[in-house]
Amino acid sequence: MATKVLIVDDSSFFRKRLREIVESDPTMEVVGEAKDGKEGVELSTKLRPDVITMDVEMPVMDGITAVAEIMKKNPTPILMFSSLTHEGATATFKALEAGAVDFMPKNFDDIAHRREDAIKNLIGSIKAVSRSRVRGFRPSAPSPTIATKTVPSSATVAKPATATARAPIGAAAGAPAPTAGSAKDAYNQINAMLAANPGTPASALKFTFGNHKSETTTFKKSGKPHSIVAIGSSTGGPIALQDIIPKLPKLNVPVVIVQHMPASFTTTFAARLDAISNLHVVEAKDGDILEAGTCYIAPGGTQMIFEKVGIKVRCRVIADTGRTTYNPCVDVSFASLSKMYGGKVLAMILTGMGSDGCEGCSILKKLGAVIWAQNEETCVVYGMPQAIVNAGITDLVLPLGEIAGCIVKELG
Repeated sequence: MATKVLIVDDSSFFRKRLREIVESDPTMEVVGEAKDGKEGVELSTKLRPDVITMDVEMPVMDGITAVAEIMKKNPTPILMFSSLTHEGATATFKALEAGAVDFMPKNFDDIAHRREDAIKNLIGSIKAVSRSRVRGFRPSAPSPTIATKTVPSSATVAKPATATARAPIGAAAGAPAPTAGSAKDAYNQINAMLAANPGTPASALKFTFGNHKSETTTFKKSGKPHSIVAIGSSTGGPIALQDIIPKLPKLNVPVVIVQHMPASFTTTFAARLDAISNLHVVEAKDGDILEAGTCYIAPGGTQMIFEKVGIKVRCRVIADTGRTTYNPCVDVSFASLSKMYGGKVLAMILTGMGSDGCEGCSILKKLGAVIWAQNEETCVVYGMPQAIVNAGITDLVLPLGEIAGCIVKELG
């Protein structure tokens, strides 16, 4: 049976081209089109689609309101289309918080010129979202004792006031501007390291959605020392991270996050997380010295790698080289971390489509690192975690709601 798609967009041109693209795939059919959010809500109830594509900015009823209404009346997987602006990013995160599964940049140029890669990515995203979960995946309520801090979007959110601050291990230091040579050398070292670790099981690179029923593993502290926490995620990741990071105290190690996201979105995402977290959350910049109590999010559209500066470690942010599918790429960052920290890494893979992170986790595991995966039941898309579970390299498989608490226990 074909996947039923409902298109909601106020642009007749975009609706027409999106219909052509969707119906070019014999496994999908467009069952309806809506020109605004209100009509989209009505058609979602009437047509019962398997997946909805939704614009953010529309007349009568905007996409954020429409998502919230659909989730109340007829929960359906929704893929948002958003402009590559600060305002677009802010609205998109609000739509994800309202219940949308994932988002894509709204690029009229790619659609109009029928670019093959863009069409392939679009079809793949719609299919992945159609298979995703839409229930039981929301941020936790804030603590009753709170202070407030304003996010750049002007929305006021809760920031826990009961955190126990711990002294960071080092202060930020200045770093020279990146050079093409140093970035290239660092990238080549990572590729060489990946090539030198060919032992990743084939099963880690091949998986199907939802064919593995994970069991919650009872937490037991590993007893290993950790110098850093590393998190990789993709589809469903922004909301999963909003469930984990705000629950953490100011840790005595740094945290690095590699979330598949466009370049213009990671700055906004970091600011939103920072506003509700005890950790200081920033979009990583080239030359940043990793400090305890700070969370570094890999900038969208780039690779985040690491290098030694005396006894400290600093971020190197390099441009897309065209060698990897994802920018940022979990495998690249995790492989780089293995050179800096060896086995003293607490690494985890959260919800996401694909298998990015499996190679990087395999390298870390061989060096003695602790590897966790989010369980299937709480994932929006059980792809990336399933890859490392199938590879047999996970120490724990945990539901989303328990991950933050287990991080604190493991580091305690």
